[in-house]
Amino acid sequence: MTKGNFPIEKLKGIETPFYYYNMDLLRKTLKTVKGETKKYGFHEHYAVKANANRRILEIVASEGFGVDCVSGNEIKAAVNAGFPASKIVFAGVGKTDKEINLALDLNIFCFNVESLPELEVINELANKKGKIAQVALRINPNIDAHTHEYITTGLNENKFGFSISALQDVLERLKTLKGIKLSGIHFHVGSQIEDLSVFSQLCDKVNELQDYFEAQDIKLEHINVGGGLGIDYNNPEDNLIPDFEKYFALFHSSLKLREGQVVHFELGRAMVAQSGALITRTTYVKEGEEKTFVIVDGGMTDLIRPALYQAYHKIENISSDLPLKKYDIVGPICESSDVFAKDYELNETKRGDILVIYSAGAYGEIMASQYNCRELPKAYYSDKI
Repeated sequence: MTKGNFPIEKLKGIETPFYYYNMDLLRKTLKTVKGETKKYGFHEHYAVKANANRRILEIVASEGFGVDCVSGNEIKAAVNAGFPASKIVFAGVGKTDKEINLALDLNIFCFNVESLPELEVINELANKKGKIAQVALRINPNIDAHTHEYITTGLNENKFGFSISALQDVLERLKTLKGIKLSGIHFHVGSQIEDLSVFSQLCDKVNELQDYFEAQDIKLEHINVGGGLGIDYNNPEDNLIPDFEKYFALFHSSLKLREGQVVHFELGRAMVAQSGALITRTTYVKEGEEKTFVIVDGGMTDLIRPALYQAYHKIENISSDLPLKKYDIVGPICESSDVFAKDYELNETKRGDILVIYSAGAYGEIMASQYNCRELPKAYYSDKI
């Protein structure tokens, strides 16, 4: 028996909670991205922070993508999964000396640099090794991505990147840094962006900055426009693969590239989110004075997005075909914020029923914690279950 493409009988025998990955969907999504980027000669660096599951990384690597890393351990995970160092981009506002040295020793493709002090430290460490570090300046275009405040990153008041007003001083300082080669500029305006006009605004700002750098007699080899393309959390089964065709075509038509320039992307969520789901089991159904609670064995330690971002995930009881009832779906963690959904309609639910929380392949397993001394959720795969 299957329901919603989930093999219920097989899932029943696995201890919950756990992550379940649809590997056919993952491969299809990756091939779609690969096909669209190939049209224009674009380069995609998968954002490891979305999901660093070893098998997921190996499959992404096998398709020839690069990676966007934000820590030394992400760099190690990428290399161990088969990504060549020549396709690694290292971003993040707080790179430590240890992490920078690791990246320098591996001869990664590029550092996405976010502050003048960071530039100076990279220069110092590169000089000690007799190396030249290739960098891109992360610039805040001051574009409102209209997403949750925690995942909006392109405004002047965010902790990330350089403001445009600071660029002239940075460029003057760069002239004195012998261990640095400026090869590109980098942007990332936010995550879960569904309004493509945000990316049109980004292209306009990139074009303006291209003119600025050209006036400074600076040749940029690559333009990194980040990621941020959203997915459909409300109707995942109807929109399993984002509209990559329209997304990449927008950049192709809107960016005014110079001869020889290459465009880089850093998509993460859009590539993996819909392929993963959190599978959890109903422990109790509790009748309150005004509400009925479905208490499941998965919690905010397994999937923190609803608690952290008030994020919506579609939830389905794949064990029941009974009429719909309204529930608050909550986890076992000793925190009032451990709630997956309130006043949510599920097929009538009883103890032992299996629930699927959709669209959890990004920022799910990777953000899991052991708060309350809980075990980390295991991962299972559609082609190996």
